[in-house]
Amino acid sequence: MPRTALRICPLCEATCGLTLTVEGARVTGARGDRDDVFSKGFICPKGAAFGAVDGDPDRLRTPLVRRDGELREATWEEAFDAVAAGIRAVVDEHGANSVGVVLGNPNVHTVAGGLYPPVLLAGLGTRSVFTASTVDQMPKHVSSGLLFGDANAIPVPDLDRTDHLLLIGANPLESNGSLCTAPDFPGKLKALKARGGTLTVIDPRRTRTARLADRHIAVRPGTDALLLAATAYVLFEEGLVDTGELAPYLQGIDELREAVRDFTPEAVAGTCDVEASEIRALARELAAAPTAAVYGRIGSCTVPHGTLASWLVDVLNILTGNLDRPGGALFPQAATDRTPRPAGPSHGFALGRWHSRVSRHPEAKGELPLSALAEEIDTATEEGEPIRALVVAAANPVLSAPDGNRLDKALGSLDFMVSVDPYLNETSRHAHVVLPPPPPSQSPHHDFAFNTLAVRNQVRYTRPAVPLEPGRMAETEIFARLILAATGMHGADPTAVDDLVIGQTLGRAVKDAHSPVHGREPSELSAALAGDTGPERRLDMMLRLGPYGDGFGVRPDGLSLTRLLAHPHGIDLGPLRSRLPQPLKTRSGKVELLPRPIADDLPRLREALRHKADGLVLIGRRHLRSNNSWMHNVPALTGGTNRCTLHIHPEDAERLGLKDGGAVRIKGAGGEVVTEAEVTDGVRPGVVSLPHGWGHDRPGTRLGHAAKDPGVNVNQLLDGSLLDPLSGNAVLNGIPIKLAAVATL
Repeated sequence: MPRTALRICPLCEATCGLTLTVEGARVTGARGDRDDVFSKGFICPKGAAFGAVDGDPDRLRTPLVRRDGELREATWEEAFDAVAAGIRAVVDEHGANSVGVVLGNPNVHTVAGGLYPPVLLAGLGTRSVFTASTVDQMPKHVSSGLLFGDANAIPVPDLDRTDHLLLIGANPLESNGSLCTAPDFPGKLKALKARGGTLTVIDPRRTRTARLADRHIAVRPGTDALLLAATAYVLFEEGLVDTGELAPYLQGIDELREAVRDFTPEAVAGTCDVEASEIRALARELAAAPTAAVYGRIGSCTVPHGTLASWLVDVLNILTGNLDRPGGALFPQAATDRTPRPAGPSHGFALGRWHSRVSRHPEAKGELPLSALAEEIDTATEEGEPIRALVVAAANPVLSAPDGNRLDKALGSLDFMVSVDPYLNETSRHAHVVLPPPPPSQSPHHDFAFNTLAVRNQVRYTRPAVPLEPGRMAETEIFARLILAATGMHGADPTAVDDLVIGQTLGRAVKDAHSPVHGREPSELSAALAGDTGPERRLDMMLRLGPYGDGFGVRPDGLSLTRLLAHPHGIDLGPLRSRLPQPLKTRSGKVELLPRPIADDLPRLREALRHKADGLVLIGRRHLRSNNSWMHNVPALTGGTNRCTLHIHPEDAERLGLKDGGAVRIKGAGGEVVTEAEVTDGVRPGVVSLPHGWGHDRPGTRLGHAAKDPGVNVNQLLDGSLLDPLSGNAVLNGIPIKLAAVATL
């Protein structure tokens, strides 16, 4: 008989609650959970296809170990024996930094990915760390670190209460939101308009989101920071700055005024392809709104001035008095956040504490640019050892990083590589060991990362909807055993990893005068933890020590795992609320409006005023039914509009002799690809758009459906040399390219 089970969807950042239909051990259906405290029944096509994603026949079911040059099925014991031998040999001979770690986007969608990578990195002691952040949102982390002292203190728009929402480089009707966890983002935008609010969208494409807007500004790609700086200039020039209750928490407003004085609307108009009058109207409307929120995403991050654009998003929120107030942009507070500490000066945020070996890129947030991974493997220098071994967790950088062909070759030269991945994909095919986690239905779920970005404070947890299949290993145990094997403790009980973290965390907590357990005995607290597994005990500890927690009995009505399990649809913790100055960790204890690294980068933005790029430029695009390269192997999520075509404006197509449906060759600094042209007025003249995550045509993979319609790898058009210097983020938008018609695909 079919049964139902609850599950939080792990397929995008919206984190919607699902009600699954389960027959035996198979998920046969998924619908929105109407009682979910956060998503209230909303579901998108990805969530509806949960069963198909979960049951993909190409998912690996047993470990693979390379023998005689071929990946072959192996036991878990054989796999971890190989990991221990492979990694430790490299560390012992060449040092910790010769082992690289690459963490992909899916890690933040799982319990294991949220809990174990920090332990792995600490145990290895390597500085060769690369993640998907540097092809996505690292500029926002850096700007938040510089402004607020904490790279993870990211304000999110108060969608349910704002009167004016300004989106730049964001298309939430198709992405479901990012760095802004919001189930039913489309419904929230429609509700904004229904209550008389205003939606403004800045985007070179007329996206589904832009079509809903009251004002759509089709900016030239890559000029986002100039447009935002000019908007700030108008606020100062016309006396529209009103920081309101923020004033006591701000430092450097006079210096900020001076810093933007060259970016007049008239000065930036030609470069941005936006009329000066429209920029002035934008600033006036933003200042006049009772409440407003400015929100920027990947389109404004993956550009040459991504950190400056991200900084200016919050500068506009601050200058209009909309930071940290209802209806503006506020700091969420997740249930697993650390115990709040009193406000005051703190350690601040630093960039460039070390540098990459070859191109000397500065680290940001403990990471090096993913664009530099290939050269860190294949290039010898006098500055230490190259990367000789790699741990890759849920990442496919051959498709997601620039110049995948070079990286593809570099991965083949490694002494050892281990991938934690459910698929044999374009990257994991190079591994010496592949450790496949079970499908999501067989795993627990709590959103450690996304609840820190949620538009409403809430907490939810779901246990596995389906028992672990025989022969499978829980993803949490895979990571625990990987940590032990990689750090010289191979063969130890994997529960030792969780016990170590619990002991260390409680040991610090009892010494912290601000902790609710100050002065208590760690062993007593550890014995009181609830949960059937080590990860559940860690979640219970984090909840009880967190801002809403019971403090191990200090606050009887507070959160704990036991209480959370009694509320299977989650617990609502209320709307976002003003929190300043508590989130600030700057050295001054204030919002530092013009940090030195930002000021030092502004001359580069002024230089951009002199240049208006000629010719066509390339931007990416998102599809509602995919998430990066994850889901192209699921038939229900491909086809239709989810295709790898080049969008081009009719004027450009006619000038170049391109036909709708015809083949087109695209050339960039890193190479060329051939794909199908799709003529549409959804992009502005001078701009073409190609989605990323495609290019499933390499041998040695096991992605049967994706290989039938592989598409092309847009990142092969990049040579990896274009980076935002402050964050190390790859420049993926506004790339100069050349097009030519070809006879056939």
